[in-house]
Amino acid sequence: MRNPSETDGDNDRDEQYALDGDRLHEECGVFGVFGHPDAATLTYLGLYALQHRGQEGAGIVVSDGGQLRGHRGVGLVADVFKPHRLKPLQGDLAIGHVRYSTFGTSVLKNVQPFMRDYKKGAIALSHNGNLTNAALLREELENEGRIFQSSSDTEVFIHLIAKSQEETFAGSIIDALKKVVGAYTILATNGDEIVAVRDPHGFRPLWMGRLAGAYVFASESCALDIIDAEPIREIEPGEVVVVTRDGVKSMKPFAPVRPQPCIFEFVYVARPDSIVFGRSVDEVRKQLGRNLAMNDNVEADLVMAVPDSSNQVALGYAHQSGIPFDMGFIRNHYVGRTFIEPDQQIRDFGVKIKLNPARSAVEGKRIVLVDDSIVRGTTSKKIVKMLRKSGVKEIHFRISCPPMINSCYYGIDTPERSKLIAANMSVAQMRDFLGVDSLVFQTLDGLVSATGMAKDQFCLACFNNAYPTATPDEFKPQKNNKRHIDMSVDLAALGVEPQRIPSRW
Repeated sequence: MRNPSETDGDNDRDEQYALDGDRLHEECGVFGVFGHPDAATLTYLGLYALQHRGQEGAGIVVSDGGQLRGHRGVGLVADVFKPHRLKPLQGDLAIGHVRYSTFGTSVLKNVQPFMRDYKKGAIALSHNGNLTNAALLREELENEGRIFQSSSDTEVFIHLIAKSQEETFAGSIIDALKKVVGAYTILATNGDEIVAVRDPHGFRPLWMGRLAGAYVFASESCALDIIDAEPIREIEPGEVVVVTRDGVKSMKPFAPVRPQPCIFEFVYVARPDSIVFGRSVDEVRKQLGRNLAMNDNVEADLVMAVPDSSNQVALGYAHQSGIPFDMGFIRNHYVGRTFIEPDQQIRDFGVKIKLNPARSAVEGKRIVLVDDSIVRGTTSKKIVKMLRKSGVKEIHFRISCPPMINSCYYGIDTPERSKLIAANMSVAQMRDFLGVDSLVFQTLDGLVSATGMAKDQFCLACFNNAYPTATPDEFKPQKNNKRHIDMSVDLAALGVEPQRIPSRW
């Protein structure tokens, strides 16, 4: 399995990247197929269903039993994989990835799957999650003379796998993973087999399914639904599943720890039609809304959501309270993460291009406004301002999770603690800052009870500072004066043809 070939994405857009720094951002999504002649097309469809988990880049690597080949690009799945890019990806094995830059900047070199040659052949790898000891491991590897082509923590896996002395592909992956700390769901292939892994804490979800004799892997069950694959089960925390021509093998080679999946998959990340961690996301979110309404005696004329992750919560609140639900916001569903910024005279553009109040629905009304979370607070403040301009009489803000007071180190892109509004203001201060008539957060007990599980079965660190693993501050690399090449410039946007970097080590 030598000589992997890969094409870089031709980004046809002239738009400038603009990230909304005041919203929780999706993580990443992985998808894979073993044993189906249309593996690339199925992976494309699976990534389409996982687009909500990452909108900055996408990639697919395939194998036909010969060499690995792939394509990746910056942008949405449909833009990256135009027909002329998808057609050459022939083979019955494929892995894919959609990305949001939780670690590393939003440039092509960080788009996965990563594909490299090494002494045992070729490897392609997709990863969802973050490693808390990535910086320390990277420094150690660089001190050994290893050269990194990206700023993503995922490349650490590649180097650790390449240096492993284990003979088998799966053995090398397991050996590498025993050195890392943090969150990972991984799909890796050498062209002959697929290895699927979920970290021992089970921070991120990973499903296995079946389609016409082929095996399918996906971050969420909704991606199995889109291709009519039959769900088999969720990969268990700490489980390694190896699929070869001889069949499927499962093992649990890591030291056992208490599984603590990320509860924010229910609050924000996962699609409501998915099943994650054994629970329906739709049902959990509706229960979050019911919980908010149970002890809320506010008088209002309608309940409305900040679309889309809060829709089910608002419905649950409306059902429990008896206050009518209405679509007070109209969302532009054709906005990705790229657009041309207007002049500064157009205020609040980043919010307005995505959401616009339906004046006829909200004017003169007392509303219960439901959102999934408050991060920095600046976007929520703009939303409230728009509603006031549309004639809303009262705004009673209800948040489906508790105040977020800590950063996430396991795959959700949250700001540092000093920039989180709830870490620096009381609820009363936040209410005044946002300009709402009342502000109520979900309690931690209410959040957990909506899942039907217990507190010790989740990672709740962003709410209670109880991190399941050591944090990056505990793995600080040594300070040095090394110079680094700044590769964050988008050369294509400047009309410069970037030099191809060979994939060989």
